[in-house]
Amino acid sequence: MEESRPPKRVEQPSPAPARMRAVPIAVTPEGFWCCPSPAALHKSLKNPHHHKPSPAPPPHKTPPSRAPSVQNAPSVTDEPPPPPPPEPETAAPAAESEEHKICVGFGQPETSDLTVMLYGKEGIAVRMSVHRDVLCKSSAFFAEKLAASASGGGHGCVEIHECDDAEIYVETVGLMYCDETKHKLLKQNVSRVLRIMKVAESLDFHACVKSCLDYLEAVPWVGEEEDNVVSSIRHLQRKAYGVSPLLKRVTCDNINSPTDTLSHIMEMVLKSTDDRARREMKALVLNLLKDNNHCTDGSSDICSELLYSSCRWCLDRLRVLFAEASEPDFSAQLTRQITLETDNLLWLVEILVNQHICDDFVTLWASQSEIAELHGKLPVASRHSVSCITARLFVGIGRGEMLPSKNTRLLLLQAWLQALIDDYSWLQCSCRSFDRKLVEEGIGQTILTLPLEDQRSMLLAWLGRFLKLGDNCPNLQRAFEVWWRRTFVRPYVSQAR
Repeated sequence: MEESRPPKRVEQPSPAPARMRAVPIAVTPEGFWCCPSPAALHKSLKNPHHHKPSPAPPPHKTPPSRAPSVQNAPSVTDEPPPPPPPEPETAAPAAESEEHKICVGFGQPETSDLTVMLYGKEGIAVRMSVHRDVLCKSSAFFAEKLAASASGGGHGCVEIHECDDAEIYVETVGLMYCDETKHKLLKQNVSRVLRIMKVAESLDFHACVKSCLDYLEAVPWVGEEEDNVVSSIRHLQRKAYGVSPLLKRVTCDNINSPTDTLSHIMEMVLKSTDDRARREMKALVLNLLKDNNHCTDGSSDICSELLYSSCRWCLDRLRVLFAEASEPDFSAQLTRQITLETDNLLWLVEILVNQHICDDFVTLWASQSEIAELHGKLPVASRHSVSCITARLFVGIGRGEMLPSKNTRLLLLQAWLQALIDDYSWLQCSCRSFDRKLVEEGIGQTILTLPLEDQRSMLLAWLGRFLKLGDNCPNLQRAFEVWWRRTFVRPYVSQAR
């Protein structure tokens, strides 16, 4: 952005009053002038003697007729008057406020027939030399103001006080002199266009508001811009600006659409075959669905029904594959399909855990007696991935991520612990995500939640397997120690008696 900086005069220490300092005025890429932000004004006024006197600049070309001209505010005469009497300290703010004055002229300054005085915050005062017909044609606000002023015999001056955004206000008035407002907004960003639209709405500058909406409808919204745009345009629905195209970007009239769309996404992911694409989309959907466990509008219940429907579909598919793989001449492609369905179920379990609705799946998996029975008939290379589901459930119970009933926990151990032990060596060698210590802790904690007699039967059965298999069997020594202390060292029931 180019800058046009009038020469600064160094104030000499003299009793004469301070001259009005020139304030830097920036020319925008759109071709019209705007005043600087309050921060720039304060920076300029804070260091009045920072720059050395510079020679007078070469004559500046007159801007185009539709671009505003910028002038210094009227200053006192060059001959210093007699020293004024001392004034109380309360007069200092008035002198400081005069130093914030800026003069801006639009169109042909010599034909200006109206003055608009803009008083903003931070002590900024902008004097705009404008044309009555241009403002009345563009702004209903100015048309009403000038009509009331003419009927009351007022002069050609309109004052606007307590302006929140003086810079954008001047820029918006400059847009009244442009034929194609939308084209002037092309190089702006969303944040600045929202500021322009706010000022244009306050001035009833309908053409500018419409151009801002057209701009916002066409450009992408990045990050927080989406929330800012939606909050800025919602109240415009009551007016005939046509904000529906913008709101359709973030809303949908079809109430059933989110559920149907989610169902379609889940189906596509579950049926996909490319490993990398499956992995990336499963991670993405898993993260996106984490927000649904905070929903209170019933959408979490809909999501739960959809997830369990997908789980039952995968279990039915896995049961069919196990039955086919149990035949003597099964195809090697079945192993690939079993692995895919197992991966699908593990992904669904993670979603259920994140939404704290996994208890029913533990019951569902513990009741799969047909799959558990067929498990022993399949080669370990084809079946071992299914034991990852059992291991994940044990880990979840040990962590407290799922709270199945006592009977469900016992049924899970009876149906699937032996299958997990049979596949244990393969799980350690073939599954990169398999964490032996975590799984062993989960199995032990699950056993220790049962009644003491059930703990005894489970741990004695494990001990017999462990003494034969060694490292190829889960190491449940910590759970065994806890059971031993409960049985022999601290028999609570006997002490109570």
